[in-house]
Amino acid sequence: MSHVSVLLKESINALNIKPDGVYVDGTFGSGGHSLEILKKIGKSGKLYAIDQDPQSVLLGKKIKDNRFYIKQGNFSKVIKDLHYLDNVQIDGILLDLGVSSTQIDTANRGFSFMKNGPLDMRMNNTTGIPAWQWLQKTNQKKIENVLKNLGEERYAKKISHCIIERNKKKPILQTLDLVEIIKKVIPKKNTFKHPATRTFQAIRIYINQEIESLKKTLNILIKILKTRARIAIISFHSIESRIVKKFFKKYSQCQTIPKGLPITEKQIKQRTFKKMKIIKKIKPNIDEIKKNPRARSALLRIAEIL
Repeated sequence: MSHVSVLLKESINALNIKPDGVYVDGTFGSGGHSLEILKKIGKSGKLYAIDQDPQSVLLGKKIKDNRFYIKQGNFSKVIKDLHYLDNVQIDGILLDLGVSSTQIDTANRGFSFMKNGPLDMRMNNTTGIPAWQWLQKTNQKKIENVLKNLGEERYAKKISHCIIERNKKKPILQTLDLVEIIKKVIPKKNTFKHPATRTFQAIRIYINQEIESLKKTLNILIKILKTRARIAIISFHSIESRIVKKFFKKYSQCQTIPKGLPITEKQIKQRTFKKMKIIKKIKPNIDEIKKNPRARSALLRIAEIL
């Protein structure tokens, strides 16, 4: 299955693109969003794309357009460097969180619980450790906490116990090795969702430090984006969605200052001033979900810097 960009039209419209604006596609993937942004900006506009996956960066380098730049790395670091080192003034940023269809469908990347391959799961497989190695060197409690907190897996304790026991006998090296363990633990009740979904999600998020990266990025954006700049973020699970929702809400409300607090007028203004406006949230329509079932859990949140 080729990659289909989720909420493509909606996310591009959300950026409110100006012809001479500077935009960032923080998760280039297969380039669907970037190509649409390039159609909207004019000759003096610029687009910076980011991806930590070397394969995506190679794909991006095939785009021959002097308005387009692609950089490899974690988006939290690259965005910070763009502003502080390269003095790039950003008018809008798009983050399409999660895994691309290309990554999932490439068996040897280790993201898929439907295809057998090395249990890797790294977005950038030239750094860090693969998932199979992490499962071997980590204790049961840590694995349980990751499955529970990052995958919201009800059977985290049982699955983590079985992982430890299986690794004692024979290393879990392949994706379907892990799927087999999970299937033995989880009752066959939920036919809508594959039993390995939550475990694979949790391990992938942990291996790639996705939550930490998202939080760092949000904290950077509130400091560096221009007035009227747009933030458009597509999330695919409740953990990411809650983080974005909480962040948008925090900076879209006036903070109250307790009476009698020894604080200067300048500090009061800094603490009570609203820094962003929530525009809206959008879910895929039924037609999009039918064409691309992976879109069913997507949620686009849009905000504007004040």
